[in-house]
Amino acid sequence: MKIQDLFSVRDLVVAVTGGAGGIGTAIAEAMVDNDARVVLMDVDRAKLDEAVAGLGGSGSVTGEVVDVTSPESLRKAYDATLARHGKIDVVFANAGITRPSGFGTFDHQRTEVGAIENLNHADWNTILAINLTGVMATLQGAVPAMKRQGGGSLIVTTSLAGMQVSPPAHTAYAVTKAGAAHLVRQTALELAKFNIRVNAIAPGAFVTGITRPGAAEIYAKRIPMGRVPGTKELQGLALFLASSASAFITGAEIPIDGGSRFGTAED
Repeated sequence: MKIQDLFSVRDLVVAVTGGAGGIGTAIAEAMVDNDARVVLMDVDRAKLDEAVAGLGGSGSVTGEVVDVTSPESLRKAYDATLARHGKIDVVFANAGITRPSGFGTFDHQRTEVGAIENLNHADWNTILAINLTGVMATLQGAVPAMKRQGGGSLIVTTSLAGMQVSPPAHTAYAVTKAGAAHLVRQTALELAKFNIRVNAIAPGAFVTGITRPGAAEIYAKRIPMGRVPGTKELQGLALFLASSASAFITGAEIPIDGGSRFGTAED
């Protein structure tokens, strides 16, 4: 088996929600660079157009304005993708948001704004709508086409914050990421008979559009590998899960965190 065949995504049709920045754009770049046909989906038209242009524009990259909280919006985007390409091979359910702050800081101080009794219900509902219900709707909308064509790969962006308690993480964010991880396991079991694989990428600290100012320097001191990675370092894992290299893997949540989940080895 040659590596270029094992990890090939050539001519696969790949949709990426939250594709106009951060992790989504990095994933899309990896797919485009390896000859996939990519559909970026994002709620922000201006950023979407910029991202499409940055990735090469016409032909291999197109954009669809999508609100993942709206099944109708997703349906229209998937219908447009099928009309253009005739199939949907891979979907990265990546769109997500957070809010500051958690119930604690990195230096073990409690915060009033993040305390459970002070959580803003509007923020809570918005985060759940995008990070959990939106993920469900993203998977749900892609499944009929994948069943018809005999298979596919669904890949959810979860988070290290959903795998372990993180005082600085907004409680709703952590809860939605844990919920999304179990959604991956549940749907992986359901869809295995249809040759549809469902897996998750669980990033630790990466510098993205939702990273709070000054957080990267703090994170770097708490990552065993001693640095905060750029989003390009997610690209290898994204290619692995999108390609036949992971053909017998489903229901997995793969952390990519520089060892952060184990704590630090030094004071």
